[in-house]
Amino acid sequence: MKFKVIVAALKPDVTDDVVEAAKACGISGATIVPGRGTGMHEAKTFLGLTLETQTDVVLFLAEEELVRPVMAAIHQAGRLDEHGTGVIFVLPVEQVAGIKDEIVRRQPN
Repeated sequence: MKFKVIVAALKPDVTDDVVEAAKACGISGATIVPGRGTGMHEAKTFLGLTLETQTDVVLFLAEEELVRPVMAAIHQAGRLDEHGTGVIFVLPVEQVAGIKDEIVRRQPN
C-alpha cells in the first residue's frame, strides 16, 4: 500500500472544518502543529507592535487513492480560493510504521 503526506498550512479558524472534511473522505486522523507564518507581504502593525498571523500546520497520512478527494475537501473546507487563507501540498512517503491497526479496521469484510 502506498502513502502520501498531505500538508496543509491554514488559518486556525478553518482547521477543525478541514480535519472533519478529511475524515469524511476516509482519513482516520491528523497531526496539528501550531505556528506562525510569513508571506509575501510585511506583517501588519498596530500602534507600533507587529501582529503576526497564526497558522496551523495540519499533517495527514493518506493512502494514495485518498489524496485527490482529500485535497478537494481541504480546498473547499479551508476556503483556499480566498487570498491568504492557506496552502496545501503533497509529499511522497517512503516507509510507514505504526498504522497497521488503522488500515485493517477500514478494510471491507
